[in-house]
Amino acid sequence: SSVDVTGVAESTIRTFQLKQNYPNPFNETTSIEFALLENSHIQLSIYNISGQLVKTLINGEYAAGTHTVTWNVRLISGQEAAPGMYLYKLQAGNSVETKKMKLER
Repeated sequence: SSVDVTGVAESTIRTFQLKQNYPNPFNETTSIEFALLENSHIQLSIYNISGQLVKTLINGEYAAGTHTVTWNVRLISGQEAAPGMYLYKLQAGNSVETKKMKLER
């Protein structure tokens, strides 16, 4: 039906672009760049491969444009993250995108 088509079209519209972190793999810090098409309340979070939240880097209002945030591999607890694969997820409004990154020691 046309409702389904509209639903698909809406879900593919992105209000942002999320880049691959750099460097990747990384060991001490990594930078995550994203571009917002409009002013947005965004949340940028890091999860372990099991899907558990390990760190929220951003939770707030950001202006349209390109932004870069650095993760110093610290967890919510303040401890350093263990080596392995992590996911970072950017959410702005109804748009969500997730990418993988690898922490090496």
